[in-house]
Amino acid sequence: MKCLVTGGAGFIGSHLSALLIAEGHEVLALDNLASGRLKNLEALAGNPRFSFVQADIRDAAALAPAFKGVDWVFHLAGLADIVPSIDMPGEYYSTNVTGTFNVLECARSNQVKRLVYAASSSSYGIPDIYPTAESAPIRPQYPYALTKYMGEELVLQWAQVYKLPTVSLRLFNVYGTRSRTSGAYGAVFGVFLAQILKGRPLTVVGDGKQTRDFTYVTDVARAFLSAASSDISGEAMNVGSGNHYSVNRLVELLGGAVEYIPKRPGEPDCTFADTGKIERLLGWRAKVSFEEGVATMMASVNDWKDAPVWDPASIDKATKVWFQYLGNEGK
Repeated sequence: MKCLVTGGAGFIGSHLSALLIAEGHEVLALDNLASGRLKNLEALAGNPRFSFVQADIRDAAALAPAFKGVDWVFHLAGLADIVPSIDMPGEYYSTNVTGTFNVLECARSNQVKRLVYAASSSSYGIPDIYPTAESAPIRPQYPYALTKYMGEELVLQWAQVYKLPTVSLRLFNVYGTRSRTSGAYGAVFGVFLAQILKGRPLTVVGDGKQTRDFTYVTDVARAFLSAASSDISGEAMNVGSGNHYSVNRLVELLGGAVEYIPKRPGEPDCTFADTGKIERLLGWRAKVSFEEGVATMMASVNDWKDAPVWDPASIDKATKVWFQYLGNEGK
């Protein structure tokens, strides 16, 4: 198949591009390179089945030519992180909602065979039930989660109305090599690995007993391929590890001193995907254990040598807007 991967120079997109090429497909990676991520694709440069185009999904005219002759579209381009979404809701809406609309319309006009969308488990907010199934109420707590869910609604609507074959994958706490090392304070792995390299204490939120469904990136890439290879359409499915792990367990695997910082409003104490649907419909199940995934990241720890090193003071400053709008002060 000829595959278009939006956000192809990103963390998940680069792993997916590599997997698709390894499986014999042709890949066109599209990215706006806003974070200078082209190095993620260095291993694919020169491969005759790989090509790259720089474009922004918000620019429909610039986007359209990339869809010519494409069979499968994997839509991973978007803005992530909680705090910037609170600060810049317009940017998040234009990218995650209008950008997704543009991708869908380009896919529809070029009659692509499949489109698979990267949705977010953050749309569930703070669930009532664990493991959390796709039928759980949608309760986004901040603009990032809301705009990713709005993108998913577009994707499913285009399947229903226009018969564009689509699948939406709700991703849970993806981690792995090539994860972002710059930008806003965010994912726990990047924060911890940069702190380890500088000999700093690991900044643990709350008491560290909160658990996350950490899912390794190569498993997530396989889920996208499985969805594209199927005949399922108009469905949303969870992508999770099949388990959940505390931040304290992560600290135990990484080693090092710990410094505790205040618990943040709007964050669940647990994320844990019910993966029964994707196992039933696609036959997909995560393979990489948490311990194996953490060991792989530690083996590549030097990739985080230029990442920002956070401490309680800089974290407090970076997350002030979080507490302002999502905490008691914002009520």
